[in-house]
Amino acid sequence: MDFTFLASTMVTLLKAVPTTLILFSLSIFFGGLLALVIVSMRVSGNPLLMGFAKGYIFVFRGSPLLIQMFLVFYGLGQFGVIRYSFLWPFLREPMVCAVLSLALCTAGYTAEIFRGGIRAVSPKEIEAARSIGMSGFLLVRRILAPIAFRHALPAYSTEIVLMMKSTALASLVTVWEVTGVAQRLISQTYRTMEVFLCAAIIYLVLNFIILQGMALLEYSLSRHRRAAPQPLKA
Repeated sequence: MDFTFLASTMVTLLKAVPTTLILFSLSIFFGGLLALVIVSMRVSGNPLLMGFAKGYIFVFRGSPLLIQMFLVFYGLGQFGVIRYSFLWPFLREPMVCAVLSLALCTAGYTAEIFRGGIRAVSPKEIEAARSIGMSGFLLVRRILAPIAFRHALPAYSTEIVLMMKSTALASLVTVWEVTGVAQRLISQTYRTMEVFLCAAIIYLVLNFIILQGMALLEYSLSRHRRAAPQPLKA
């Protein structure tokens, strides 16, 4: 195996890591915000809002992300109302389209994960909070949201890892992140094995860091569940 080539390839791919991280971070951020809106509609009790939320979740969970990305990248420009609007200078950029499609997709999955966390909150805890006069936003901020997030965190960490891997699809709409640069290197060198091996190592390291961070977050949010150390018997 040519270690000199592997080293030079790794250096080249590492230069694309910031693009991957920007794509990933923006997608998770905007997707999380949109998921909060969708899950609020989903549990609102309003039939119209619930119907819209169910339809949104069905569409973005039921169709392939690649097709969604192509529809955003190639399809939005087909509508004159978009092409001649103030949004077009942004929506014609590959990075914006990639972030938009990734965020829309992850919002559907994340909304269902958050809904599962909300349903896991014990009604007794909500009743106890209301019995001391807590209601509305205060109830959500101090009781419902923290407990629901703790329950949703394991599944949400999996979704975050999947989103990191999904950033590789952005290369198909000409965003030069790690996978896009790897494909360009392969077209120049025809050394598929070595290039993709380096790319796989980068993704493994990034996902390992993400999982460790999520594990630390879960650990810090579950202190009350850890048993106190028992005193030693004489």
